[in-house]
Amino acid sequence: MHISSSGTAYELTGPEGAPVVALIHGLGMDRHSTWGAIAPVLAEKYRVLSYDLCGHGATAIPTDKPSLTVLSEQLISLMDELGIEQAALVGFSLGGMINRRCAMDHPSRVSVLGILNSPHERGEEQQRLVEERARDTSAGGPGATIDATLQRWFTEGFRRKHPEQVTAVRDVVMANHHENYALHRQVLAEGVVELIRPEPPITHPTLVVTCEFDSGSTPAMSWAIAREIGEADVVIIPDLQHLGLIEQPELFAAPVMEFLSRLDG
Repeated sequence: MHISSSGTAYELTGPEGAPVVALIHGLGMDRHSTWGAIAPVLAEKYRVLSYDLCGHGATAIPTDKPSLTVLSEQLISLMDELGIEQAALVGFSLGGMINRRCAMDHPSRVSVLGILNSPHERGEEQQRLVEERARDTSAGGPGATIDATLQRWFTEGFRRKHPEQVTAVRDVVMANHHENYALHRQVLAEGVVELIRPEPPITHPTLVVTCEFDSGSTPAMSWAIAREIGEADVVIIPDLQHLGLIEQPELFAAPVMEFLSRLDG
């Protein structure tokens, strides 16, 4: 693990000189818990940059209030420090919002996008409810909703057969700084509004992936993201929920590798 000058914890793996793939995790997680099984697969061919979001994992608590722009600039600053001119940005959940913000604000720094299990337009009433729930989190931190969250994230069968992996994820989420977690949950809730029908438009080659039973990042949302970008591939993985990439990481690594390889020619 390395720490950037601004306090971001990161790792670089894979062959030097290969195209860079930056992996962006989601709310309450960190680089290891999200990408532990996927990063090594990508690193067989690509230079893989994985890092912890502001105040997550081993990264310092941010001095600025979190927003999609702040989180986008965290990645751009890290790329600047490491001399990375351009990268494929693969983001999960909140990470799939951050990479879209990056593509809008810094299009030349992004080669392609991988948007995994990431939310989009919810409708006015549902958007209001999501924002209300996010504000309520500030009172109790991640523990206030962790049991319901894990039920939404993992299938019942996985929770029953692999309690140790579910507990490991629970521990990562519960270790979060309460205020920092609450502020990032508000970004997850509110930030989609600035990504709907993006302006400036996103024109990068894009892969959009979600799971059949992901209630917060639905197949309909993934198709909507793809339509608004224009030329995007969509993969809907059957049976799984939000953390399908932990339950069956091979079902995510394979389409991401295939997509990146096809663009490499």
